[in-house]
Amino acid sequence: MSGSEERYGEFVLVRRHGHVAELVLDRPKAMNAVSMAMACSVIAACAALGGDRDARVVVVTSSHERAFCVGADLKERNGMSDAELLRSRPLSRGAYTGVLELPMPTIAAVHGYALGGGFELALSCDVIVADGTAVVGLPEVSVGVIPGGGGTQLLPRRVGAARAAELVFSARRVEAPEARALGLVDELVEAGQDREAALALAARMAANSPVGLRAAKRALRLGHGLDLRTGLEVEDAAWRTVAFSGDRAEGVAAFNEKRSPQWPGE
Repeated sequence: MSGSEERYGEFVLVRRHGHVAELVLDRPKAMNAVSMAMACSVIAACAALGGDRDARVVVVTSSHERAFCVGADLKERNGMSDAELLRSRPLSRGAYTGVLELPMPTIAAVHGYALGGGFELALSCDVIVADGTAVVGLPEVSVGVIPGGGGTQLLPRRVGAARAAELVFSARRVEAPEARALGLVDELVEAGQDREAALALAARMAANSPVGLRAAKRALRLGHGLDLRTGLEVEDAAWRTVAFSGDRAEGVAAFNEKRSPQWPGE
């Protein structure tokens, strides 16, 4: 399916680059603000990708040249009644958990503004690649709410409780160099190179065993925050899912035969 494209609703596009799937946030007229329609599109795309055994790595990118995503669509929110806002919550939350729960490695390619829910989409990925124009932050308390896409839980896991508290309570925006220094992003590249760098990293990951990649992600995610003894049990359970797989047999054979593996993906 290399080179193919599939649209999910009006605002999300999935492009294929071999075994790498690029999930494109494509609402440029609103700087990718997450409306209910866009949330539904993200949910649908993630559901499809989660069950796609051909997709080994997912890269989340933006079609807007000056923003990754500016967060929730506050214009839409402003017109909602309290009852409508409450009914919309499962959809808005589902977009973020859709990315967070993808079973394969995920990379965010960030440039320009990644604020509020936009930064939470990036935080939901395993790795964040940002270019020099990136500006990130969780400004929700400045408009009377709190991060609702996982920010209060994902940010302290990256930077620690005190640093996360300072960033959330101050609602400040953080530019690329400081974001890299604080660990808000993982790799900083030249302006305009975030997508290319993220896709290149994804291609390197996708060359590895798809069974191994998913099991390694499961162990990393489920083991985080557990005591060491329990974490090692999580790792052992994940190891057992790959130890007798076709990928393991192929990997060992390819190593001994000094050739590139042809992963069966099972």
